[in-house]
Amino acid sequence: MKYAKPLPSYMVQRYQGWKATTFAENKSWYRRLAEDGQRPRAFIISCCDSRVHVTSIFGADQGEFFIHRNIANLVPPFADDGDHHGTSAAVEYAVTALKVAHIVVLGHSNCGGVQGCYDMCSGDAPELEEKSSFIGRWMDILRPGYERVLDKPEGERKRALEKESILVSLENLMTFPFVQAAVEAGDLTLHGLWTDIGEGDLHQYDPETNSFSPI
Repeated sequence: MKYAKPLPSYMVQRYQGWKATTFAENKSWYRRLAEDGQRPRAFIISCCDSRVHVTSIFGADQGEFFIHRNIANLVPPFADDGDHHGTSAAVEYAVTALKVAHIVVLGHSNCGGVQGCYDMCSGDAPELEEKSSFIGRWMDILRPGYERVLDKPEGERKRALEKESILVSLENLMTFPFVQAAVEAGDLTLHGLWTDIGEGDLHQYDPETNSFSPI
């Protein structure tokens, strides 16, 4: 593959620093992970956004979380059409193979994917409506959430849509037969979280009040 190039020097230096410090100080733990396999307690579905550092937020160690990231932390509805489904495959593996006890959908403030959905559905991003737009077709998953925020004041809609990205994903998770079965058996719980990047706040969804409240 002639287009692949060596890593930039800053990444090499950071790797070497990690290998000499963090890895060296915890070598037995890494070997145990390698030999015994992973047993994560939770599956985290978060946004690709580089500002959302899942393991740092929860102070998690290697092997503790199974993590899947995509644009706007979305889960599509269950489908068995044989197409490529990266997120659905991660959900299946987490639930049926790893048998995680919790699935957490983690959204965040100032989400570019949610902004794209808002602009597309508002008619301000016609390029995302093109069939050739991978982002646009992915953000179609969030269209039901957009419809639900239209009754809110315009200044509140984008923040509300960020939280709808979490709720839509939770709803879609329950369309997966193996997720529904695990939830109904009491072996799996679903959680919705939203984090404010600038403030470091974390809010969780409460189904009884149908709202997010600070943790």
